[in-house]
Amino acid sequence: MRTLAALNARETPLAILTICAGVAFLVINDAIAKLLTDRYTPIQIVFLRNLIAVPIIGAVILTAFGTASLRTRHLRLHALRGALMVAGAALYFTALIYMPLAEATALVFSAPIFITALSVPLLGEHVGWRRWGAVLLGFVGVLVVVRPGSAAFQLSAILPVGTALCYAVFMISARWIDRAERLWTMMLFAMLFPMIYAAPFAVMNWSPVQQGDLGLFVGIAVSGSLGLALIGQAFRMAPAAIVAPFDYTALIWATGLGWLIWGDIPMAWTISGAAIIAASGIIIIRREARQAS
Repeated sequence: MRTLAALNARETPLAILTICAGVAFLVINDAIAKLLTDRYTPIQIVFLRNLIAVPIIGAVILTAFGTASLRTRHLRLHALRGALMVAGAALYFTALIYMPLAEATALVFSAPIFITALSVPLLGEHVGWRRWGAVLLGFVGVLVVVRPGSAAFQLSAILPVGTALCYAVFMISARWIDRAERLWTMMLFAMLFPMIYAAPFAVMNWSPVQQGDLGLFVGIAVSGSLGLALIGQAFRMAPAAIVAPFDYTALIWATGLGWLIWGDIPMAWTISGAAIIAASGIIIIRREARQAS
């Protein structure tokens, strides 16, 4: 027991650093996407990012685990999850055309709220009053950021909320997949199917890729893949209740990059709403961890 406790004590700080690094890479992915939306449609960005990422992930799988890990018994479910991924990414990249990075990121973090609410009809789970209270608190945070009815309200603010909904269903559907299936295998199909779905729409609205943007497309593929891999690894190294709250460090990265690249300074409403959403998400994560234990 002492050996296990000592191992956990050593791995927990590393797990926290791992998820923080993964979150940083995903925000870099989003920042690059926002840069590219000036010249390419969101669906073309999704297609090219995944076109580059799929061979990278496939090579990692073949090198580390062999051809057996390329097979799955849940192809139809992966196809459905791919549709959710391409829809969520397209909505989010479209939102980045009109919104500051920090504001869009804050709204995407309403996903835990949707996961909790949808776990009742989709998974048949019982949600107690504390978690419903956290869900209500999270929706208040979303309303604070969006401010419907005010002069500052933008219809585009609905887009990242739609992304959060797609992501929530995507995460819930992972529970229907056999636990024996590797994380890298799930990542491969989560990139492969969106690439297939996006291809015809990208071709119909194709803009020639400028030579100077090739590095950005490679960067978005590598940063997105690294981000997902590091976050997945962090959840394997330490309990979700410990590492999941550090997912919200994305708000810090998004604010910093938004200011550094575009000169965006988040308003007090955005900061307040983001704090409420983060508090709601942390309460939900903690409560679910207690229920699981």
